Amino acid sequence: MTNSATIRRPAPMVLADLIPKSLVRDIALVVGAAGLVGLMAQVSIHLAFTPVPITGQTLAVLLCGTALGLRRAAAALGLYAVAGVLGVPWFAGHASGYVGASFGYIVGFVLAAALCGYLAERRADRSVFRSIPAMIAAEIVMYAIGVVWLAIDLHVGAGKAIALGLTPFLVGDAIKAAIAAVALPSAWKLTSGR
Repeated sequence: MTNSATIRRPAPMVLADLIPKSLVRDIALVVGAAGLVGLMAQVSIHLAFTPVPITGQTLAVLLCGTALGLRRAAAALGLYAVAGVLGVPWFAGHASGYVGASFGYIVGFVLAAALCGYLAERRADRSVFRSIPAMIAAEIVMYAIGVVWLAIDLHVGAGKAIALGLTPFLVGDAIKAAIAAVALPSAWKLTSGR
């Protein structure tokens, strides 16, 4: 008589869980995600009428947050923010330190990534239909914090803050959200991790 016990691995909650669990994995994912956001921040276009540049950061935040899950995503974007404030030149345009009116978006990235991670842990990243609301929710968080911070930093009213920190970016960020909303479910299909 053969005694064979089937050992089952828990189903992955997020894409990062497809990699065997270890502390080294988690550290590498957190540092790698922070680096990716820093790299995408260098894809930047400065507009003359606003202190907030168009960057690739938003896309990286959505992808990293969703792929890593709540805790790792919050840690990655927290690392990005803290390291940048301490002097790592990986904010837009190789900036570091307190970057003024646009710093609220960096704070918003932490919460937006955590929200994406939370929703991904509840399988919001498995289909385009479920990913789109998750990406929109994360962008709302980014803008809510970013625009309010901008208004306070520049001492402007809500209308002016929205004109400087939201309106010019809506189309581009809708495209980035759509890319992320398609990329994550596609990654699941490629890994057969459903």
